[in-house]
This record gives sequence, C-alpha cells and structure tokens, in this order.
Amino acid sequence: MKIKVTSVYVDNQDKALRFYTDVLGFAKKTDFSQGPFRWLTVASAEEPNGTELQLALNDNPAAKAYQQAMFQQGQPAAMFFTDDVKGDYERIKARGAEFTMPPTDVTGSTIAMLKDTCGNIIQLTQLKRYSG
Repeated sequence: MKIKVTSVYVDNQDKALRFYTDVLGFAKKTDFSQGPFRWLTVASAEEPNGTELQLALNDNPAAKAYQQAMFQQGQPAAMFFTDDVKGDYERIKARGAEFTMPPTDVTGSTIAMLKDTCGNIIQLTQLKRYSG
C-alpha cells in the first residue's frame, strides 16, 4: 500500500495554489472542476510523481471547525521534510511567508512553523543526523 494523496483544508483554493507553488515551490499536479467541486493538488517539485497534497476547500462546516481549531492551538495541518530547514526558511521568508517559529532545535530535529495564508500552520522539519 502507498499513500498517494493527502488533504489540507484551505479557505481559498486560488490563494492556496499561489502560496503552495509560488512561496513553497511545489508544482501544480491536478486541477479540474465538476460543477461547484474543484479537485486541486500539488506535489513536490523534487518528487513530481510522489505523494500529492489536495488543497481542499473548507466549505464543509466540520472541515472549517477542524481547521480553525487546529490553527488556534498552533497545530500544524501538514509537515514537510527538508534537508536544509534554515535555507528553506530564508528562501520562503524572502517570498513573503509569515513564520510563527523560526528554525528551532527540538529533540531529533530542527523545525520551523509558518502560516499558509489559507487558515493553516505548516511545519518544516529537518531530521538531525547522528554519527555513531
């Protein structure tokens, strides 16, 4: 079994697409509509055939409540792994992203947190390498 698609709820799909592509550097993978429904996904530019992230509209009351509660608690809606969290922090910050936590060492990793402009907190994670 493989994970092919996972979702994050957003309050505006066009704004989310701009953020996830122009600021984070992901690539648009799928974008089609049927009636009022829009299926929109992005993927890592480094792994274009890897796991896709659906930018799902939070037009369901339960989805909106969940998204808002997670944001208010400071909980990330998604975690993205990187080999250079400090470099990505500088690159993404220069593109206008608002970080709620700069790169910070925690047990086993260095993390940074930022707002995605669409109602979510995103965590960037770089695992620490231990020699042994």
